[in-house]
Amino acid sequence: MFKGITKRWVLNTLCTIVAIVVFAVVCLSYFFTTYYYSSVEQTLSGRSVELLNILSDYNSDTDAGFSSTVRGYVESFSEKERMEITVISRSGNIIATSTGFTPEGNEPMPDYEAAKDSGAGYAKWTGRLSTGEKVTAVTRIVRNTTGNTVCAIRYVTSMTAVNRLLFTSIAIFTAVGLIIISLVIFSGTYFIRSIVRPVRVISDTAKQIAQGDFNAQIDKMYDDEIGDLCDSINDMARELGASERLKNDFISSVSHELRTPLTAIKGWAETMQGCGIPDKETFDKGMDIIVKESSRLTGIVEELLDFSRMQNESMVLRMEKLDILAEIEDVLYMLRDRAISEQKHLLYDQPEIMPPVMADKNKLKQVFINIIDNALKYTPAEGVVGVQVIHEDDTIKIVVTDTGCGIAPDDLPRVKDKFFKANQSVRGSGIGLAIADEIVVKHGGTLDIESGIGVGTTVTITLPVATE
Repeated sequence: MFKGITKRWVLNTLCTIVAIVVFAVVCLSYFFTTYYYSSVEQTLSGRSVELLNILSDYNSDTDAGFSSTVRGYVESFSEKERMEITVISRSGNIIATSTGFTPEGNEPMPDYEAAKDSGAGYAKWTGRLSTGEKVTAVTRIVRNTTGNTVCAIRYVTSMTAVNRLLFTSIAIFTAVGLIIISLVIFSGTYFIRSIVRPVRVISDTAKQIAQGDFNAQIDKMYDDEIGDLCDSINDMARELGASERLKNDFISSVSHELRTPLTAIKGWAETMQGCGIPDKETFDKGMDIIVKESSRLTGIVEELLDFSRMQNESMVLRMEKLDILAEIEDVLYMLRDRAISEQKHLLYDQPEIMPPVMADKNKLKQVFINIIDNALKYTPAEGVVGVQVIHEDDTIKIVVTDTGCGIAPDDLPRVKDKFFKANQSVRGSGIGLAIADEIVVKHGGTLDIESGIGVGTTVTITLPVATE
């Protein structure tokens, strides 16, 4: 139970709060104890000063007037219920007490002994009587104007009521402290549970996702950081599920793409082998198909290798100054026969001259082949694929348009994602545009796509002009 976040909360927050509350209760208890005891002492001291002023004019404690004054003051003392007065002669004999009874001889009076030895003639004492009752006593030595000791006045009061009040106060402080700790524990437990429970659910769901269950979702319980984390993990699971499906489609598509040329190559090789020496027409046709399908296989493998390099960020470009028009014309020359055989019109608006660009010749040609090949692939018979090269400021734009089926608005933002194929019925691995976009970006350019269903697609490749 007490592990992880809960354990840290108990060790850090709760222990700190308990220590603070205990410290506060101890400090308050000490303060109130000191305050009440000091108040009692000050009250007793004030009373002793009152009698001191009355007796300071007497020269001897044997004087009849002295005894009469002492007894009159003691007998008329208004606070007999709260404190006891004892008047002690300079010889140590008790002259009068407010209770009317002489204390027992074994009753401790350390304050009286201390007052006699004190230069100030004053001392206090808090302790227990022989009966066990706790009291506070104050003794003040009375001296006349010549400095001779007249008598000693001792005030004693019981601390029972004060201790009872202190006990009540400390009990209240302790109860308030316990209430605070209880509230902290309650609120803290609720708060910790509001974190621990969703975290456990998130942990369990993450384990399911790690095991391949991308349909696992977390119920969002709180609209806070935990809720945002739940949304992020749910989005991650959906994205992983989509990526898994795209990957499987990619594997299936690539397998099909590889199987088709391999089947053609194997079929024609077996045909040519089984027929002995075929006639020249059959031989030329078979070899032509084998060469074309071998080239197609090479292209697929190269595409996969480029994709692997892109994933590992190990794609290296060999940059050099290039005539962009020459490269485009080479690609169009390669694809013109295919366009004619498929009854499609491949149009090229050739400008007179263009500034050079810094680029990797093979990679850039791969981009042009991929874009124009896609345009031909999705354009029906008698359709048109147009290529334009435009010089604008410090950039060169290669614009490839087609009159094909177009791309749905929902699919358009994802056509450059790896593994994504907007049209599953058309051959292709789904990584060509992702590779082309990566190559263009590495050249410092952009690859933009505009399309509409039934209207066609326009791909614009923008490359910077060489500055050197």
